[in-house]
Amino acid sequence: MKWLLHLSAITLISFCIVQSAGAQKVTQPRPGAPGQWRLLGTTHANLGADHDAIIISGPADNFRALKFKVTDAPLDILHFTVTYDNGQIQKIDTRFSIPQGGESRIIDLVGGSRNLRRVDFWYSTKGIFKGTSDVTLFGRK
Repeated sequence: MKWLLHLSAITLISFCIVQSAGAQKVTQPRPGAPGQWRLLGTTHANLGADHDAIIISGPADNFRALKFKVTDAPLDILHFTVTYDNGQIQKIDTRFSIPQGGESRIIDLVGGSRNLRRVDFWYSTKGIFKGTSDVTLFGRK
C-alpha cells in the first residue's frame, strides 16, 4: 500500500514538471510561394509556463525570416532559439512586447535561407487578469 502512495506521488510530480517545462507542438509548414509568410506552428502560452517550443516536421523548407503573432492576450517574448536542420542553434536575445492581436518585428535569420527544425521561446505573460495567449510562428522564404 505504501509503495502505491509513493508511485502516485512520483507520477503527480512528474506530470507537474512536464507541464511547467513548456509545451512542444509538432507542425508541418503550410505550402506557400516565396516571399509570402507561411504558418509554421501555433502554441498556447500558459500563465504558469514560461517556455514553449514549436517543432517543425516534414519538408524543412529554407526560410530567411520569422515573426510571431499573438492573440487572446498580450505577451512579452524575452528571447528565443532557432535550431536548424544541421543541429546549429541561433540564440536571439530580444524583448518583444506584443499587444493582443499584434505581431513581433521581422527577425532575419543568420546565413540567409535556412532549414528549420525547432523554435524555442521564453516568455512572460502580462498578468493573470488578461488571460493566456495563442502564439503563432510564421516563416518567410
